[in-house]
Amino acid sequence: MNLKFLNLLSGYPRQFKLMFWGMLISTIGSSMIWPFLMIYIKGRVNLPLSVVTSLTAINATSGLISALLAGPITDRLGRKWVLVFSLVGNGLVYLFMSQASTLSEFSVLMAFSGIFNPVYRVSSDAMVADLIPPEKRPDAYALLRLSNNAGISIGPSLGGLLTVISYSVAFFLAATGMIIYGLLLALLAIETLPKNTITQTLPQTFRGYLQVLRDRPFLAFIATFILVQMTSVFMWVLLPVYAHDHYNILENRYSLIPTTNALMVVVLQVLVTSRTRKYPPLKVMALGSFLFAIGVGSVALGNSLYAFWISMIIMTCGELILMPTASTFVAHLAPSEMRGRYMSISGLTWNVSYGLAPIMGGFLSDTIAPRAIWAGGLATGLAAYLGYFILAKRKQSADLAQQIINAEIHQVM
Repeated sequence: MNLKFLNLLSGYPRQFKLMFWGMLISTIGSSMIWPFLMIYIKGRVNLPLSVVTSLTAINATSGLISALLAGPITDRLGRKWVLVFSLVGNGLVYLFMSQASTLSEFSVLMAFSGIFNPVYRVSSDAMVADLIPPEKRPDAYALLRLSNNAGISIGPSLGGLLTVISYSVAFFLAATGMIIYGLLLALLAIETLPKNTITQTLPQTFRGYLQVLRDRPFLAFIATFILVQMTSVFMWVLLPVYAHDHYNILENRYSLIPTTNALMVVVLQVLVTSRTRKYPPLKVMALGSFLFAIGVGSVALGNSLYAFWISMIIMTCGELILMPTASTFVAHLAPSEMRGRYMSISGLTWNVSYGLAPIMGGFLSDTIAPRAIWAGGLATGLAAYLGYFILAKRKQSADLAQQIINAEIHQVM
């Protein structure tokens, strides 16, 4: 590790540096598990894929509720102990998962995992906002994304090697990483919640969300974004099981695929974003959705690790184009005083997609054929492409109409 990399953290508070390295350790641990979790559970309970994937709906539902409540809870109880609670809780979930053997046991554990993950994200983001002045926050969040993606580039490779030997060891190491990070925060971190913070009641919070849900252009964007997220979930959740069960691609070899995705994001994201920001965002997102569709749909044509690897590369190109553009689009669409709520609802699209796509894919696999999974992913990706294309055309027409009105007003004056 060179000095230039270490200098990225210079000028930041010690607590932020602790969060950077803690996120790296915990992400390495969690990404040793999640690419292979469906393989593990399916092998333990010995049930059809459509039944096993129903666990993602349980995880997504508890995560959806948790995400809505995490903000008010963090603002009332403070950042530090909520963050510690979520990390230690997730670590314990991994320990119990290593011993679980029935669908009901996994259902309870997936529900708890869904509760802890949003609480971790919200409390971590809030702590960073408390620690870092506004002008440096974009760079601080970018550093945490770098830490997260670096962890994802390392974790699946380690997990692939360990899970072939023993899933119990992989679960234990993942749990250890999270619990150690939580204990370090408990011992070394200070509470960052500003004193005299005015917190909203739950009814006030939900009234704010209802106001966002009256924004029809935003809802159209969200519905389309759910479709493209579903396309992504097909790849992330179902491809490991598909490759394992039908082509005997074990975890140690499959790890190449998620590792490639993370490395591409780390190396190429800044370059790609600098190019795509010059173009209309809805058209950029339409192109990204098309690449998602082609990447996921092409899995049906492959029969080897390297064919699936190429499919992931195509989908990752779509991810590089679409994801930062979507975040920027939401931030610009939202009124400044409502931006947090807009971003919060946008973030919930992953929970909805994670709940729907695996069930859809499992149903297609069990009732039609395993390859039908990828027809489903192709369909949702193309639907997202058409959705963004139509939204772009509507915005173009609205902008043209506004220009005509402005020109007529100018002539009258």
